[in-house]
Amino acid sequence: MSKENKELIRISGLFKYIEEIQGDRPWGDLLDAGTGVKSLQWISTLKTESWTAITASQSMAKSSEESYPGTMRDADRLVVGNWIDPDLLKGEQFDTVLVDYLIGAIEGFAPYWQDLVFERLRPLVKGRMYIVGLEPYVPIVEKDEVGLYVGDVGRFRDSCLLMARERPYREFPVDWVMRHLHRAGFQVVNGRRFPIRFGERFVRSQMTMCKQRISRFEACGVDPAVTASMLKQVEALTERGLALIAKHNGLPTGYDYVIAAEPAK
Repeated sequence: MSKENKELIRISGLFKYIEEIQGDRPWGDLLDAGTGVKSLQWISTLKTESWTAITASQSMAKSSEESYPGTMRDADRLVVGNWIDPDLLKGEQFDTVLVDYLIGAIEGFAPYWQDLVFERLRPLVKGRMYIVGLEPYVPIVEKDEVGLYVGDVGRFRDSCLLMARERPYREFPVDWVMRHLHRAGFQVVNGRRFPIRFGERFVRSQMTMCKQRISRFEACGVDPAVTASMLKQVEALTERGLALIAKHNGLPTGYDYVIAAEPAK
């Protein structure tokens, strides 16, 4: 990749931290176990021997391929598949494995299967695995106004998804991840939590998602009065969120986390 193209890609602090703790270790053959636009763009900046990217979503595969800033090599692969398929990448191994928000996303494609994901990935990991996740905030009712608002947005978003007959993501906390890594035969070698400061993009993207789902309510048999009320709530949450962003210079609440793990000796 050219220096100019690399500079156009906005690398998140989470990926920069992964690069930091990776150090001089070669990336080798890399598996992106739950790929998306941002993770594949970041991978394009790394000196890998090859990369394999997996997603269960055909639309995500298309978006990731269209947004990929480089040229795929012969050995690079973008695969649509589900990890509950025992034949997916059977017999293969990778020097580096990225698990980028995969645990939460699994709920939409293989619900109630999260407890087996690390056991499923364990035979594929030859070197190091990086897990990126989000501390759950939807079930928690925070006392401060910022935390309360972000939780309200999450609860409203999930309500819209459920009423549109879709399944919301279900995030898992870092202690859950640590327990299941150990049970699957991994040892944790590094990790860190990253405070989040949500901004206007968070508010507008979440409300856009809600409006898209509300537009499907009629086909799902939802009462028109409920639909109208939900649309009013979109406007109310948008107004409330923008006011809080102006007051607090963003919405500082919650944490992302990165965990580095390797097969136990």
